[in-house]
Amino acid sequence: MVLKDHPSRVSIIFGTRPEAIKLCPLVLEMQGHRDLTPHVCVTGQHREMLDQVLDVFGVVPDADLNLMRPNQTLAALTSRAIAAIDEYLQASQPDMVIVQGDTTTVFCAALCAFYRNIPVGHVEAGLRTFNKWSPFPEEINRVLSSRVADLHFAPTETARQNLANEAVPEDNIFITGNTVIDALLFAVDLVHKNPPTVEGLPNFLQPGSGGADNGHPPIVLITGHRRENFGEGFENICQAIARLSEQFPYTHFVYPVHLNPNVREPVNRLLRADASQAGGKNNIHLIEPLSYLPFVAMMERSTLLLTDSGGVQEEAPSLGKPVLVMRDTTERPEAVDMGTVKLVGTDTEAIIENVAMLLTRKDAYNAMANAVNPYGDGKACGRILSAVEDFQTEREKD
Repeated sequence: MVLKDHPSRVSIIFGTRPEAIKLCPLVLEMQGHRDLTPHVCVTGQHREMLDQVLDVFGVVPDADLNLMRPNQTLAALTSRAIAAIDEYLQASQPDMVIVQGDTTTVFCAALCAFYRNIPVGHVEAGLRTFNKWSPFPEEINRVLSSRVADLHFAPTETARQNLANEAVPEDNIFITGNTVIDALLFAVDLVHKNPPTVEGLPNFLQPGSGGADNGHPPIVLITGHRRENFGEGFENICQAIARLSEQFPYTHFVYPVHLNPNVREPVNRLLRADASQAGGKNNIHLIEPLSYLPFVAMMERSTLLLTDSGGVQEEAPSLGKPVLVMRDTTERPEAVDMGTVKLVGTDTEAIIENVAMLLTRKDAYNAMANAVNPYGDGKACGRILSAVEDFQTEREKD
């Protein structure tokens, strides 16, 4: 391998909490690299939640575009992101841009890099639902990003095959596993050393208090934020949670409620009275959004997860937790195929039926909890850096 006169500058651009979780381990691994230097740019597409993850990993951005504005449309965010990222690239002059996943930040950063003839590496490439409206707008973001990317870091064989089917050159696709597992192993080590306290939960539900197998009450951990579920979808989800809390009075339903008003309004209207200690049922716990380490700790403490998130479908199976996904499609079919994840949609009856089955049937629960996680071994970052280094070395030769 040819030794360079100076390290290649790799601009790592992200803006949301999930992106930060999946890219911060890559930043840390690159910091010790001889031939690659990370330059971190955040767009602030998520603000407080993004900053919390940066603090966990000790990553300090080199540039912060701070793009988020209250109630801005996707079009407004996209136009502001393109202008700001292009200005950043002009000033920083990176040798490569790396993005992760399927957010508006990802698409805008990939497009801006393409306009400036800067190679793009796409982490978590090749995920597809083949439905442009689900998830919205993520499916189109990732498909369009694939068209301009030069290196495609596919987490699984299924993702690799999706890219190959779209005529992406085989030599440009690398099966790496998912960096979320790298991040999860890092986080689990931290929470085991120092279990966090979750504000709003009684002591017997706190991380480190033991699980249902040790005589502590079961916990259903809930997350929800998808745009396609706004409106009727969230109404149905909340009705299912309310009825499940009555059907299973000794199971606790812990819901860190997303900050988006389209989520908070139906949750507060339909579940807040049920969650009030003075209102009768006290096994629904509506709490503020959790930062990364407390959320990992609560995943470990939980019995099962009810979610519309993408990342949770990858993380929870590594902890042996069944995941019920409140969506009709998933870009992560491997987990469904392996049996760690099940799609239940947003139909109230379907949610109730599947949660009840896992809470009452040990065979059904064990079949999901003990299934093999298909998302890797926690060494994805090393594989990505190896591919980036080889790519940059070949460019130096040219």
